[in-house]
Amino acid sequence: MTTPTEPKRSSIRSFVIRQGRLSKGQRRGLEEIYPQFELKQALLGTPQLAYPQAQPLTLEVGFGMGDSLAEMAANAPERNFLGLEVHGPGVGHLMIQAASLGLNNLRVLNLDVWSVLPSLPAASLACLQIFFPDPWHKKRHHKRRLITALFLDAAAEKLQTGGILHIATDWQPYAEEIKACLESHPSFSLSAAPARVETKYERRGQRLGHVVTDLAARAR
Repeated sequence: MTTPTEPKRSSIRSFVIRQGRLSKGQRRGLEEIYPQFELKQALLGTPQLAYPQAQPLTLEVGFGMGDSLAEMAANAPERNFLGLEVHGPGVGHLMIQAASLGLNNLRVLNLDVWSVLPSLPAASLACLQIFFPDPWHKKRHHKRRLITALFLDAAAEKLQTGGILHIATDWQPYAEEIKACLESHPSFSLSAAPARVETKYERRGQRLGHVVTDLAARAR
């Protein structure tokens, strides 16, 4: 019996931490509530043990302020959710909402994806979603984009067969690049994007005339 090799991880950051000021509520969320919802790193190898019951697991990378993730978890109590976000104010904001809604199917980590994804078990995810990753507009910064063949390799190992990778972006050149990456990757087949909750970032972009593209693929 062979053991799956750990996927390679990127050494290039796809994000910049701009924490900004924490409101009183966000600070309380981080300091008092976050420990209740934090998925302890010791459980990354067995994430379902962090939830009251084992259910299909969705991982969201970069949930921003977390409004849409909270709504999603509230609307789907039959699924478990794990959210990753590097920005403290967003984590604090989500924690206030999660506590108010009593979300026992949500866990959170104030970490980047490459600090978490390689440690998750193979075939442990039913869905991996990334909504509005930084497009890194300037050509010299394109190497910082998250969605690459290396990332897709790691995602494919962690998704169950038939599991969904769902990506949304409002930057058309990035959408075209993501689609090309998905089409050429041997572990994915393009599929219709599932319905999702609209994000605050998305609504702001639509007011500015941005066109949103949703892309999805199933793991083979």
